Amino acid sequence: MKVESLTETASLKQQALELLRRSLNDPQATFRDGQWEAIDGLVRDKARLLVVQRTGWGKSVVYFLATRLLRDKGFGPTLLISPLLALMRNQILAAERIGVNAESIDSSNTEDWARVRTELHAGKIDLLLVSPERLANEAFREDVLMPVAERVGLLVVDEAHCISDWGHDFRPDYRRIVRILQALPRNIPVLTTTATANDRVVEDVVNQIGELRVVRGPLARASLQLQNISLPSQAERLAWLAEQVPNLKGSGIIYTLTVRDAQRVAEWLQRHEIDAYAYYGDLETSSRRILEKKLLKNEIKALVATSALGMGFDKPDLGFVIHFQRPRSVIHYYQQVGRAGRALETAHAVLLGGREDDEIADYFLRTSFPPEAHVKYVLKALKKENKGLSITGLQKKLNLSFTQIKKVLRALAVEHPSPIAKFESKWYRTPVRYAPDKRKIERLIQVRRREQERMREFLHSSECLMAFLQKELDDPNPEPCGRCAVCCGAPLLPENYSSATVNDAIKFLQRCYQKFEPRKFWIGDSLSAHKWKGRIPEELRAQIGWALCMWENAGWGTLVRHGKQDGRFDDELVTAAAEMIQQQWKPNPPPAWVTCVPSLRHTKLVPDFAQRLAAKLHLPFIACLRQKRRVPPQKEMANSYKQAQNLAGVFKADSKQIRPEPVLLVDDMVDSRWTFTVVSALLLEADSGPVYPLALAMTTAG
Repeated sequence: MKVESLTETASLKQQALELLRRSLNDPQATFRDGQWEAIDGLVRDKARLLVVQRTGWGKSVVYFLATRLLRDKGFGPTLLISPLLALMRNQILAAERIGVNAESIDSSNTEDWARVRTELHAGKIDLLLVSPERLANEAFREDVLMPVAERVGLLVVDEAHCISDWGHDFRPDYRRIVRILQALPRNIPVLTTTATANDRVVEDVVNQIGELRVVRGPLARASLQLQNISLPSQAERLAWLAEQVPNLKGSGIIYTLTVRDAQRVAEWLQRHEIDAYAYYGDLETSSRRILEKKLLKNEIKALVATSALGMGFDKPDLGFVIHFQRPRSVIHYYQQVGRAGRALETAHAVLLGGREDDEIADYFLRTSFPPEAHVKYVLKALKKENKGLSITGLQKKLNLSFTQIKKVLRALAVEHPSPIAKFESKWYRTPVRYAPDKRKIERLIQVRRREQERMREFLHSSECLMAFLQKELDDPNPEPCGRCAVCCGAPLLPENYSSATVNDAIKFLQRCYQKFEPRKFWIGDSLSAHKWKGRIPEELRAQIGWALCMWENAGWGTLVRHGKQDGRFDDELVTAAAEMIQQQWKPNPPPAWVTCVPSLRHTKLVPDFAQRLAAKLHLPFIACLRQKRRVPPQKEMANSYKQAQNLAGVFKADSKQIRPEPVLLVDDMVDSRWTFTVVSALLLEADSGPVYPLALAMTTAG
């Protein structure tokens, strides 16, 4: 028996090795340390594994080959739970090279769902990829998953650190995986994988899933050359990028913390003839796919990306990863720099620390957990409404944003048992009592603050940068890499930049004008006082508006903030706004007069600016609008319904003063666009010409 077992193992390993070489198109390819042992454990022992290995080690090789070998033995399909669509598309392409028929069910391929379900149930699909959020869908569980539950051959949970509250990227929907496991036969092999789990996260994942054998390897990346450069101002960092990115070999990723910065940096690089494009979660799926392919084929120099291009994106020859801002934790940073240099001898990873880093990190921390008050509001509203409420219905009842409400619902829905239940599009209160674990939330907040502090220390570290990362991830054998800027004792890439490029960057930031589309629909009955419902007719709709800058950005934003505080906007802003209108915007037909949005709270601030701007443009200023009563500031209204409702019957237009020619409508801030929408409609009802909204600053966060 022992000889037969050894022979069987050798035969299986040879079969796996041939598949590996075929997939890599490399007849000399061999398994990395630990890969074959993990495959063998899944296929022959039906093991349950937690594999913690460095980025680029090849975790996907393990589950693809295990799937192929299990299918050849007659076992059912693999269910792979994975967090990012970019990862899913990448993985499906890799699976095809190994002869594995992989399909996904996600929000980007709804037209394929029926076909995929039919083929899955017919046994024609080897591997099904789904997002963790899909597990929350009752129809998916009942119609797709349950009919094949008894036949699943392997369950894979990619980026398993997301299961843990302590993980750097905890996702509530991952909690459902434990319940999915309970519904599957006990003898199904399970593979959970991650590159970014310290001891605390590993322990939590093992406790939640149970009976996991931990397989851990060294986390150092020999090809990465790490370098940290502290450049506080955005103008300095833009100048450094413009001068250094063209000199870097290959193509790469430049990470930003916000969508706004991804767009801004990409535009700046394009102005310097660097082929770079912004990539973020809200970009259309087709656009993201095109950009991913271009990067994979080295057809562009860089993607300027948020974390939407992160876990699992596999480009072995990625030449560099640059961080425009400091990530929230060392673990975030390690996960992202791990995209680079997987199949290269040398790849650069450069961290540019900035002045705004702490503010952005604090914002993410403040919004990471739904406040207890928000939870109480939602539960109370659902309890009062026996017929249930949709998210839109909750917005009408509560002064909470769509995102805030959704965050509460997601957090409550994964509790077991849950105090809420969803049927079709509505949510209902269940009899289950709910009390938040305040002590746990506080501990998590303290952990996050410590992670931020360690990231600040990493930026200025005088010890080996790779060893620093290894220690944070509890690698048992951290060693100096001998390749980073600290180990070398000198910058790997130049840290300087020319003053001319910095001045160019300052001017660019000052001219980061923002366009905003007019609203096209009234929201529900929020403005029924005006008898406005449904689609906003063209004759009551504003033109595309322009804002001089983003609030508090590195250009004019700081000057706008000072003006708000001082009670008067600087003449520089008047000149800048006039130049924007005349040299960039060039509205056609041009405005023939100027008016402004009135305020009972700050009666002189905007009218004073609008009058000076009108004089600069040689146009008459006409104060034809008045505010009838004081209402709470729009910034205190958290969702679109409340923002629109807050303006119902508030403004009045004096038809006797209104001219039938195009008008420039001035306000200091634009966020939801509802103030401009309502006031423009009033002007147009009173027979004004086309309305061009102009704001000094846009406050919407990216």
